[in-house]
Amino acid sequence: MRNGGFLIVLAVILLMYGLINFWVGLRGWQLLGRFVPFLSVKLYWIAFWLVALSFFAARLGGGFLPAGAGRWLTVLGSYWLAALFYLILVLALVEIVALALRIAGLMPGGLAGHAGASLAVGLAVFIVVGCTVSYGWWNALHPRVVQYQVNIPKQAGALKNLHLVVASDLHLGTIVDNGRLMQMVDMIEELGPDLVLLPGDIIDENPGPFVEQDMVSSFRKLAPEYGVYAVPGNHEYIGRESEVIAAHLGDAGINVLRDQYVKVADSFYIVGRDEISRGRMGAGGRKDLAEVMEGVDRSLPVILLDHQPVELDRCREQGADLMFSGHTHLGQMFPNNLITRRIFEVDWGYLRKGSLQVIVSCGFGTWGPPIRVGNRPEIVDIRISFEPGDGK
Repeated sequence: MRNGGFLIVLAVILLMYGLINFWVGLRGWQLLGRFVPFLSVKLYWIAFWLVALSFFAARLGGGFLPAGAGRWLTVLGSYWLAALFYLILVLALVEIVALALRIAGLMPGGLAGHAGASLAVGLAVFIVVGCTVSYGWWNALHPRVVQYQVNIPKQAGALKNLHLVVASDLHLGTIVDNGRLMQMVDMIEELGPDLVLLPGDIIDENPGPFVEQDMVSSFRKLAPEYGVYAVPGNHEYIGRESEVIAAHLGDAGINVLRDQYVKVADSFYIVGRDEISRGRMGAGGRKDLAEVMEGVDRSLPVILLDHQPVELDRCREQGADLMFSGHTHLGQMFPNNLITRRIFEVDWGYLRKGSLQVIVSCGFGTWGPPIRVGNRPEIVDIRISFEPGDGK
């Protein structure tokens, strides 16, 4: 029954995807393709569908395709998804304007009946979308360091200060490869933190590329004084490989906390929440935070990791002082940030809720389309002071 339901959902997704692509392809031919010398409509549609279906071909046929072919199809399909997203937005605007002009009698017959206008609009659409995707590709490859200074008004044993780095949503795999991971590792080493935290979506579903590219060795270059800690994200569960992924991360020297806590240097706690959506992946629900934190001495600073920035009030009630999350990507591609802003109380940056301070990162890597528009990939550099009585 479950397999039947999955096949129905997959069929609906493929049908919708096919219809949307057909509309985009049709408008592409009408506005621009028909003006390209020596390009027949048949050749146009063959090339179009090869590109449009490449992502699904890589995902569904990954077990049958040669490794090199699967990688190139994944890359091609991922960039097409980025282009498709902006083509939909721009072409929808073109449709609205063309309809308005037609109703007003300024363009009878629509764009199809005006070759000059059609070609000009087609070129404009091609340039706008091409430049947007190109910028997004460049932007995604140039992460920045975002810095915060935070005070936790508690004593932390002998510690007066703590320097930590947070890197979320790496999505390591075919697109975000070992070269990108080494870029991140080098940036973190240059910052020289006492502690590194990874709040989820470290490996993008399939651990194969992580192993094949020996990313374990890359992670092992990180050697902060107090270690490297992580929690799983939804992508660690999507591929039903969460246990395998946790084992590989452990081999890389990363302590994966799943509804667990550790006391560090007898001075502060790190509490790691399991992924809230794990139940939808067939892994059962996560524990209540009160149960997770049973035994935590709340007179010491409590740093909490949760992949998604949710249940903030519950975290505050249970005595967490500082919470780190990711997941949102800040929409990754504008204007999706307008959606994440409505879904989450804080989808990026800093928020204070009484005694709880929350920092949400838009992440280091990308998922799906390998571009970022309207935000920059980041590593978060935080310096914490422990000064009792200063709650500001």
